[in-house]
Amino acid sequence: MKPRFEDWALIKAQALITGKVNFQDEKLRVEFRLWDVLAGKEMLALAFTTVPKNWRRVGHIITDKVYERLTGEKGYFDTRIIYVSEKGPKTQRVKRLAIMDQDGFNTKYLTLGNELVLTPRFSPTNQMVTYLSYFKNLPRVYLLDIETGIQEVVGDFAGMTFAPRFSPNGKKIIMSFAMDGNSDIYTMDLENRIVERITNHPSIDTSPSYSPDGKYIAFNSDRSGYQQIYVMKSDGTKVRRISFGKGLYGTPVWSPRGDLIAFTKLHKGKFYIGVMRTDGKGERLLTENFYQEAPSWSPNGRVLIFYRETKTDSKGEGFSAKLWSIDLTGYNERLVDTETDASDPSWSSLLGN
Repeated sequence: MKPRFEDWALIKAQALITGKVNFQDEKLRVEFRLWDVLAGKEMLALAFTTVPKNWRRVGHIITDKVYERLTGEKGYFDTRIIYVSEKGPKTQRVKRLAIMDQDGFNTKYLTLGNELVLTPRFSPTNQMVTYLSYFKNLPRVYLLDIETGIQEVVGDFAGMTFAPRFSPNGKKIIMSFAMDGNSDIYTMDLENRIVERITNHPSIDTSPSYSPDGKYIAFNSDRSGYQQIYVMKSDGTKVRRISFGKGLYGTPVWSPRGDLIAFTKLHKGKFYIGVMRTDGKGERLLTENFYQEAPSWSPNGRVLIFYRETKTDSKGEGFSAKLWSIDLTGYNERLVDTETDASDPSWSSLLGN
């Protein structure tokens, strides 16, 4: 049945979704249609059949289809976020790996909390996560298969290890580790466990992130005297500084679209989440606060998720860490619901892919 388009045109609606849900053989059948109100035409019609407990996922898939039809870009609703769940007083936080749908539902805890976990990151395949955990006070890099729960140690490294991330094809991880007081960037091939040193500089080089085509790496370095963002070819050649604003720049993360790099900036006691083009031009600060960092991109490169901490009072109380998201435009800043305090988020790619 066609909607009465003139009624919707009155309230200046440009598009309209209609749908129905019914049960068939203990399965859920969901149909929907997307209408162009101005033209009075159907733009999209699809039906899905699934088990009843999957109803939220179907909702997310439909939303992605509508988003793509209206904007011409892929959506980000059928995705998950992995993060560090935090509980307890600031001085004795219990930190566990947790995973949830991007809207905060279906939370699962992946570790027990008896060891400190940090910086979880999704692989491009979504099955695997890499993260840091401390074993007998030594940092270890782990791989975890989130479907089977099987985890393995990728390596014990002699010095401090920081923030491992996957390469775009999922075959390597890149990280920095500190030896003899100096921090450089290394990759490890996950098939043969061969470690390759990418930077060799007396300064501190950390937080590496690949471009989506795997040809370049963005990273932090204090080689200019204070922490800035640099870009180099993935073999470590052609290093160039791209951040030149006031303040300290950190945690660069390349957009999945390839056109922007997100970062954290500290200036005059405030923390900013911002974006710049890959040559450093067009810097835009999206949000400022007392303390916030670790931006991670939605798979379509339109939204960032990050975490924000609150100040404690003179008794050390009032501390919290929460996840927030913000559009690339700097609008629609939102608290993302989590069952506990949360930090270090990482956004999956679309689950259907």
